[in-house]
Amino acid sequence: MNQLQILLNEGLIRTKHVENAAVININEREVCASTSGFYVPPENVINLIYTFYKNLLQVRREGLYFKQKHYRCVRADEHSVYLQNVYGGLIAVKTKAFILIATYRAGMYPSVCVEAVEKL
Repeated sequence: MNQLQILLNEGLIRTKHVENAAVININEREVCASTSGFYVPPENVINLIYTFYKNLLQVRREGLYFKQKHYRCVRADEHSVYLQNVYGGLIAVKTKAFILIATYRAGMYPSVCVEAVEKL
């Protein structure tokens, strides 16, 4: 397990309000770390990167598909995107070099997930 995976597990999964998480390297356009068993397809990686750089307004209006599920947008700005559906939600936070994504399922507290991801 690399340091980023440990950070995801210690900083996010241990809150019990984050189901899965991954770190995307923006320049390399690939996942550089994820929690155990969480696979982010390459097309979702590209979509998330484009969300922050080209499609923010569109995501605000129409939502986003991630892993074949539609999420409606709750909030979106140049630093973070909060999405949800009846099954849970998706939080994406952008730094200069990375996009950190985390999912939560129904029954988990979205506010705890958001706080953990934003702090990390």
